[in-house]
Amino acid sequence: MASPDITPIEPTILSQPVPFGSEDLNSLGVDSEYSDVEEDFNFTTKQKSKRSERGKLLSGRKRRRHARYEDGDEEITHSKVDSLLAGPCKVAEQAEEFVKKVWEAGWRVVHHGSLPDWLRDNEFLHTGHRPPSNSFSTCFKSIFRIHTETGNIWTHLLGMIAFIGIAGYFLSRPSIEIQWQEKAVFSAFFMGAILCLTFSWVFHTVFCHSESVGKLFNKLDYCGIAILTMGSFVPWLYYSFYCRLGPKIAYLTLIFVLGSACIVVSLWDKFSEPQFRAVRAGIFIALGLSGVIPALHYVITYGVFIALGLSGVIPALHYVITDGFYHAVNFAALGWLALMAVLYIVGALIYAIRIPERFFPGKFDIWFQSHQIFHVFVVAAAFVHYHGITQIATYRLTLGDCLESEIQ
Repeated sequence: MASPDITPIEPTILSQPVPFGSEDLNSLGVDSEYSDVEEDFNFTTKQKSKRSERGKLLSGRKRRRHARYEDGDEEITHSKVDSLLAGPCKVAEQAEEFVKKVWEAGWRVVHHGSLPDWLRDNEFLHTGHRPPSNSFSTCFKSIFRIHTETGNIWTHLLGMIAFIGIAGYFLSRPSIEIQWQEKAVFSAFFMGAILCLTFSWVFHTVFCHSESVGKLFNKLDYCGIAILTMGSFVPWLYYSFYCRLGPKIAYLTLIFVLGSACIVVSLWDKFSEPQFRAVRAGIFIALGLSGVIPALHYVITYGVFIALGLSGVIPALHYVITDGFYHAVNFAALGWLALMAVLYIVGALIYAIRIPERFFPGKFDIWFQSHQIFHVFVVAAAFVHYHGITQIATYRLTLGDCLESEIQ
């Protein structure tokens, strides 16, 4: 078997080798390395720039978002403050709107010459009168308007509220403080004062409704004065003649008879007409002066000097009166009764003469006219009387039960 013919392959030798200098080598290796680093640096720089730009964008967004949050917080705070202030503002606006509606829904005031005959009560009051309304709603809205009857309404309306409060406090005291007998006696006075003041302010409110309504409540107004006078005498007579049953019943009967006569006369239609103004004042002055009779009885019993000191005419006499006289002063309380009578009589005279508008026509149309002054005197007299009967009741009850020698 013959062996194969193998021809050796000679390596290929470059006849002219490519020369590589150091520069070429450096450029080859270093340039490629630098280029990679530069590319990495450029890439990193780009990334950093991009990141910085993104950071700026993000920080800008955060700042805007924070600003929005701050604005939102401010808006929320402002909205809370506005919501807190909205309540009182709405209430004030509603109250103002209500007052405007009440004011606009009212009527115009007219001159005295424009009134019908049944509304012409005082010719010295020229302007500010209410014309006939034929509406109770309109009449009661006039309480909050300015006209010739505003002062007359509010003087007795406030007085009524005051006496309702006093009566409620007095009657609600426990029996250990105030017994039921004293509550019953004082109730006559409280009822008279409250009814009188109520009839008065209601009359002055609805007087302009119509002729029939005006006459009806005018009668009730005068009936209230008689009821107040009768009720005022009950506590004074009860405690002044505490141990003398006969005189006590006689004087109470006299007062009730005269008071009832005043009520009957008050219900007479002619009695409410302007030409009977002096007659009206005279009758009620006579009813008030009827208390002089039991007062004279007390003077005859205990002496004129005691009565003089009690009347309050010469207060200096109190300093020269002995202890017995001083106790009598506190017992009878005639000084407070006299002051009450003076207030009633002076007020009635001012009302009858029509001071001050008689001397200054048209100058007191709204305020400080005679009828308003009369109302103030009536309220003051009622308070004075309440103070007086409180003192006399306190003193009488401290003496205890009546002795056999005192009972008549």
